[in-house]
Amino acid sequence: MIRLYYKEDVVKNALTKNRIRNVIRTVISMAGVFMTTAAVFAAEAGEEVSAAAADASILSAKAYAAAIAIGLAALGGAIAMGMLVSKSADGVARQPEAQSKIQSIMMLGLVFVETAIIYALVIAILIIFVL
Repeated sequence: MIRLYYKEDVVKNALTKNRIRNVIRTVISMAGVFMTTAAVFAAEAGEEVSAAAADASILSAKAYAAAIAIGLAALGGAIAMGMLVSKSADGVARQPEAQSKIQSIMMLGLVFVETAIIYALVIAILIIFVL
């Protein structure tokens, strides 16, 4: 079945994508503002921050950074693996005689995706213990 896209559909999809981008930008900006205002208000109050509180703050920032790094890597890897397996299943359904070639290429792609996730795990571990 061939679907024709009308100008209104294209404009509507573009507007939806722009709205999503704007929401993401707004959320990231607000998170940055909230993170910086806490330090500003603490400095304005003139309170002495103890060494233990500073270490706890640094440790929590490391934990957040590691969690975001491994979370994004796992999310991207899961999406990539799903797409890879889906497309290879489609290819095998279209040409069953090429199953062995498609399967070997799929396994190689899965290895590369999993390697990227493992690199993210190593970086997360380095963030926690080295930095």
